[in-house]
Amino acid sequence: MRFFVILLLATSLISCSSPAEFKTGTWRGLIAMQGHELPFNFDVEKKDGKYAVYLKNVTERILLDEVTMNGDSVKMNLHIFDAALHAKIDGDHMTGTFEKYYAPEVNLPFTATFGETFRFAKEDVPVQVNYTGKYQLLFSTDKDQYASVGIFEQKGSRVTGTFLTPMGDYRYLEGDIVNDRLLLSTFDGNHAFIFDAAFKGDSLVGDYYSGKLTHETFKGVRNEQAAIPDVEKQTLMREGYDRIDFSFPDMAGNKVTPSDERFKGKVLILQIFGTWCPNCMDETKFLTSWYKENHDRGVEILGLAYERKNDFEYAKTRINKMVAKLGVPYGFVFAGLNDKEEVVKTLPMLNKVIAFPTTIFIGKDGKVKHIHAGFEGPGTGIYYEKFQQRFNEIVNELLNEPVALNK
Repeated sequence: MRFFVILLLATSLISCSSPAEFKTGTWRGLIAMQGHELPFNFDVEKKDGKYAVYLKNVTERILLDEVTMNGDSVKMNLHIFDAALHAKIDGDHMTGTFEKYYAPEVNLPFTATFGETFRFAKEDVPVQVNYTGKYQLLFSTDKDQYASVGIFEQKGSRVTGTFLTPMGDYRYLEGDIVNDRLLLSTFDGNHAFIFDAAFKGDSLVGDYYSGKLTHETFKGVRNEQAAIPDVEKQTLMREGYDRIDFSFPDMAGNKVTPSDERFKGKVLILQIFGTWCPNCMDETKFLTSWYKENHDRGVEILGLAYERKNDFEYAKTRINKMVAKLGVPYGFVFAGLNDKEEVVKTLPMLNKVIAFPTTIFIGKDGKVKHIHAGFEGPGTGIYYEKFQQRFNEIVNELLNEPVALNK
């Protein structure tokens, strides 16, 4: 009887225990990767008993509105991505994992501390080196090299900026000067990037770490005329082709082709993208706003989704979630696996695909007129403005062409 009473009392105490408090305010997270710690900041808010988390990168705030508590544990689904932060909360600290559900082998340890608002350095201290400016850089991998433009703005020991490449940009980066080294990071729910660089003479030399496996080096010099290869000359139509042809299922399972009646006599923009791709998220936000303002001019947009799994039901779930969260008004089809070589297999009229996203502009006559590799997003400043200007120039040019039906 005594044992039963003790057991009943213990059970009662456990069942009546309060869940851990998820403190509202700013937290500093750390993701352990490749012998380094990637710092990022996030804000926690609570309204009407519901939590919201905002990932912060420079001026960007990415809303995580699927936050659940279970006792002392919290799960934060990472926006549109098939990933989450799982952690146990202990007062001002949490410990857990950055999980990618589609690839658990690349999960990474995650910790966070409440009340810390800095990135790499606690204080903005005087420094002797200035990294502000534009740089012509060359990134090197085990297999190849690619050109990049680095853009940095330093205020005291704090630095913001990005890297622009022919494949897209590295979005919003921020960090500090620590012992004369430039340290930058970003975490947007899928990208987990660290950049560590320093001057060697006139050259900027550094390392780039992405997630659990990717490591590249880069080197270059300040150059206000720095540039990347022409993004409209990377992906081209193969000789003998002037049209894109495919038959992919939409989210209702109906086959869609560029020659469908709804596209005839209109300018058609094809967006090669994936819901796993933050650059694609940036482009989708731009296209969403643009489409709402310009659809009535005779323009259609169709997203061609290449996903982490070559499975229609999985892709449908990811695409529908992205459409709902971003309020996307145009349609999508599932095109296949997110492999650039696989993209060319499904679209054999293209010579190659180097980037997600890649944007294809089709005229009212059904012929491909322009192809833009990558996306210069809002984190690139003036390059984003130039992209928007060029985008509108292309569409206006195609809209001004004589009306002709697809043949």
